[in-house]
Amino acid sequence: MTDEREHRTASCEPVSVFNKEGGESPYLLVCEHASNFIPETFDGLGLDSDALRAHIAWDPGAVEVARRLASSLNAPLVESQLSRLLIDCNRPLDAHDLIPEISETTVVPGNHALNSMERMARIDLSHRPFHTAVEQIISRRAQRGLPSWIVTIHSFTPIYRDVPPRPWQIGIIHDEDERIGKPLIEALRKDDTLHVGVNEPYSPADRVYYTLERHARSRNAPCVMIELRNNEIADGSAQTAWSEKLATILEDIAKAIGPQDTEQGA
Repeated sequence: MTDEREHRTASCEPVSVFNKEGGESPYLLVCEHASNFIPETFDGLGLDSDALRAHIAWDPGAVEVARRLASSLNAPLVESQLSRLLIDCNRPLDAHDLIPEISETTVVPGNHALNSMERMARIDLSHRPFHTAVEQIISRRAQRGLPSWIVTIHSFTPIYRDVPPRPWQIGIIHDEDERIGKPLIEALRKDDTLHVGVNEPYSPADRVYYTLERHARSRNAPCVMIELRNNEIADGSAQTAWSEKLATILEDIAKAIGPQDTEQGA
């Protein structure tokens, strides 16, 4: 498996931006589940170290792929620096799993019976600053005359609960806006060795599209969610290979879409 370190900073900032200035790329990358870090004040939410290293706490390998991809595209990348178990930045505030009391089959003691003030504190700690950071990047890019086509990078576990093993090496999630998703799927399927999921293992109907709905669909900006099976990106060479493959395809898509006006209200 990929590097299991806790992605943390000395100041415990809730969000960071990699390659902040970027170049002229139309893409803005986002990794909502980049880190499994939980500040000491939360006492690990009552979980042991094995649980906090597992996929329930973060998306293993996703941020390593995302950073390599950001470097290849010369695009900025917004990363959450806190675990999704504290609060999931890719969920609307009314989602039942915004602050999960059970994640997959694991009970999260530190998330039980939170009152409204405790929930608001979690929102203020991570969710709000994360999305504010995305909005600020979009605004600064707009001032430079750059669009922000958002690509979110995730990873998924090969085995989920007691369902059959997930066969897809990669899943492309999109709604009716197919400007990035459709050509990305077509390009990936040219590789006969790949089993490409379309709206698998998740779809927008599962309420996993929040970041894209909030920051891209609201502006008519092209967007897509990429899910990589985490055993496909378990080491540096695999992470590099996938980032290079995706960078080549995304660059071709950008050329095909061209510099047309694809956004409103940026």
